[in-house]
Amino acid sequence: MSEPSPDLAILRGYELRLLRCTFLSPSPPSDPEQPSDQTSPTHPLSPLISSLLTSIESGRYLEALTSADANRLVFKLTDSDSLDDPDRVYSELLRRVESFICEEAEDNGKDQAYRVVVVLCIAVAALLAFTQSNLTGPLEGLPRCPLPMEVPLCDEWDNWARNQLMAAGSDLLGKVYNIQYIIYAKILVMKMKDLLFEGSLSCAYGIRSLSWWLARVTFLHQRILDERSSSLFDLLHVFTSETLNHFGTLEKVTSYWGNDLRNGEGSTLVSVIHLEAGMMEYIYARVDSCRLHFESAEAAAGVKLSVTGVLGFRTIHQVEPKAQMVLLANTTSSKSGALCSSESPGPHRYDSIGRNDISKHPSESHEASDILLTPRLVENESDSGVISDGIQVGGAAADPLSAIQQAVILAKCLLIEKSTRHDDMQRWEMAPYIEAIDSQLSSYFIIRRCCDVLRIRWESRRSHTKERALTMMETLVQGINDPSPGVADRIHFCYGIYIPTVSALRKEYGELCVRCGLIGEAVKIFEDLELWDNLIFCYSLLEKKAAAVELIKTRLSETPNDPRLWCSLGDVTNDDACFEKALEVSNDRSARAKRSLARSAYNRGEYRTSKLLWESAMALNSLYPDGWFALGAAALKDRDIEKALDGFTRAVQLDPENGEAWNNIACLHMIKGKSKEAFIAFREALKFKRNSYQLWENYSHVALDVGNVAQALEAARKVLDLTNNKRIDAELLERIMTEVESMASPTNSAMTDDEDNFLVCGTTNAASEVGKSREAEHLVEFLGKVLQQIVRSGNGTDIWGLYARWQKMKGDLSMCREAWLKQVRSYQGSDLWKDRDRFKKFAKSSLELCKVYMEISSSTGSRDELLSAERHLRNIMKQAGSFADMEELQHLKACLDEVKLKLDCDSVST
Repeated sequence: MSEPSPDLAILRGYELRLLRCTFLSPSPPSDPEQPSDQTSPTHPLSPLISSLLTSIESGRYLEALTSADANRLVFKLTDSDSLDDPDRVYSELLRRVESFICEEAEDNGKDQAYRVVVVLCIAVAALLAFTQSNLTGPLEGLPRCPLPMEVPLCDEWDNWARNQLMAAGSDLLGKVYNIQYIIYAKILVMKMKDLLFEGSLSCAYGIRSLSWWLARVTFLHQRILDERSSSLFDLLHVFTSETLNHFGTLEKVTSYWGNDLRNGEGSTLVSVIHLEAGMMEYIYARVDSCRLHFESAEAAAGVKLSVTGVLGFRTIHQVEPKAQMVLLANTTSSKSGALCSSESPGPHRYDSIGRNDISKHPSESHEASDILLTPRLVENESDSGVISDGIQVGGAAADPLSAIQQAVILAKCLLIEKSTRHDDMQRWEMAPYIEAIDSQLSSYFIIRRCCDVLRIRWESRRSHTKERALTMMETLVQGINDPSPGVADRIHFCYGIYIPTVSALRKEYGELCVRCGLIGEAVKIFEDLELWDNLIFCYSLLEKKAAAVELIKTRLSETPNDPRLWCSLGDVTNDDACFEKALEVSNDRSARAKRSLARSAYNRGEYRTSKLLWESAMALNSLYPDGWFALGAAALKDRDIEKALDGFTRAVQLDPENGEAWNNIACLHMIKGKSKEAFIAFREALKFKRNSYQLWENYSHVALDVGNVAQALEAARKVLDLTNNKRIDAELLERIMTEVESMASPTNSAMTDDEDNFLVCGTTNAASEVGKSREAEHLVEFLGKVLQQIVRSGNGTDIWGLYARWQKMKGDLSMCREAWLKQVRSYQGSDLWKDRDRFKKFAKSSLELCKVYMEISSSTGSRDELLSAERHLRNIMKQAGSFADMEELQHLKACLDEVKLKLDCDSVST
């Protein structure tokens, strides 16, 4: 491979410096006075780029955004520029950016590439400033507008930016600070990407990290929304795939940056990109893809994680040690495993680059609880402190883990949270990973903060540690605005670790206050965050809902163009006019307002209107979890079977555990006569709704339709169990009996044997015969248990005939006779000779009873059976004069003649 040109190496060095701002570099360059990207500063823009990079690296993002040289070269903003319409201003900025990159550049790709890097630096500065305001803190120090000019109407510009973000199909999650910064960053990076795609930029100097920054901007956009957005998911999928294609392996990273990479930095880059890709899959609940990316990140970080058990103490006053789950980390840097849970009482530092910032909580216990933060493991009797399997305990502390390895450990917590059941055990499965980070003496600020959030969520659900969790949460929220550590130090790994935004964190704090009974404190938090729904809930608890309505109306008088306020007012007043006003002020882009109007129309019985509104709402955001189910329900009421089936199908694609949706899909397939599809859907529905006897009934019919007799019997038995033997489907059992008789009959076995002998021979034929015979025997036994359960309950008036047929299959003619006799008696009564349908059943049962009489007589030679049959038939003939025209009566006469003939023959022989 040929060596890259000096300019290409410099440009890629600029890219690497920008990326280094967001993750830990394993080691500094050997000669810091001669960075690789400054070896040949031949281009006129190199000093400007270096100045922008220096500002960004030191956390002075505003300095980069307001650079006079950048403004003069790129944007050319003057005091005479009109600032009335933000849409027009930003559009004009993009036009000037395109002119700066394409029209003003010299006729070569190198000059364009340098200009792209200038714009990329400004975009990254805006993104990192937004990240500081909404993710890492501190919140102060930045103006509301990122442009290097004074904007007189910042509120209107913020409303414009808010509507731009909400156009993705979801409201914002609470208050978003400095909202214009992410819009500024996104449009700049997207413009450069579009120019590269259109061919306006040369691919020879292609800036491949553009896709990575675009993925970060888009993912951050998703994180500040209240719901998942389908449009953002599509963009994220494209940008993340491009980034993985460029930097997904160590070979690709090394070939792109070459000698500019520091020791181990290539592996860190690969691990970070897989962590970010995994978090994208995590937020959209794609568990399998998330697991693959996290496993790739784990491999690239050079660590192998596993959970083991070690004796230890969980509380201060515990006397006997108990088994504790601890994390074992086998790293490539050491031959033995490093146990990441330690009883070392040393302080926590936020990073490993020389600062001594002490964590706010000790590593052992806390005054609010006697539960230890990390388990104190049993010390070994020897002085070495080492036991088998490389686990270090006693006086020796756990081996330190690098920042990227700690990030991988926290990512495992996300995977456990998404892939396991949400119960108390889930948090205990996450505990070894949380304690592994707590045991580290040195961690980055963002890693420590993520670990604290996970611990608070765990301990807030336990009665003995809830008070400690509340104290830790209060400290964590207050620490957002602490001046130390600095901005640049906080930003490390902010994209490689999933931490809640500032608004989301404060919302969790408010919800924790509600659970602890601190409603007044929660009201203040939710009002400051503009979380009106949570605020209404708190006022409802205080029985002051009217105060919430007045507060919302007051805010509407100040900001009448906020669709969230109109939707919240509509929810509390049940007034559709509020939702219509929300649509008006959002330019028909409020998905929440359309969903509320759709629900209201459904409740009024206007199903067609509801269906159309749900379709419009789901077109804005197709990832709303309950929307597709509601659309299917409205379409079903409107008799639109295909649209209903599509809605329920999309619902289970988003939520495979929606048993109601699976049931509806199965019923719709039953209506359409598609038994196979209905059988599959019912089987999925029963995984989540096993106590619905109606579902089991439908499943039994469909199972029999597809020929699965065993499943049909199992479903019938389940219906009996759930209804205490009250719900009996005689028609279904009749069909099952016919199928089982066919399978168990000697004629069917003979036919099957002939076919098998024609097709196969030898051992294959014998094995097939044995298998079918065993299946038939199993079904006969299973059917008998179901029938016996019914007849013993006393509710099977129509089942005695089936029970008699089963006894005949078993070869017990005596029990068969008794069962048919009970079936006949169940039909007898004063109404028998007036009800033709009842007489029809009575005649059929009597005919079968007499046939059994004759069969017993033939086998035993007893005349008593024939005489009983004759008496029974003569009695019917005397009373059934009104049914002379019925075919069943003629069959009984023929049977009587046959019985007489047998009696005469028996008399002659005697």
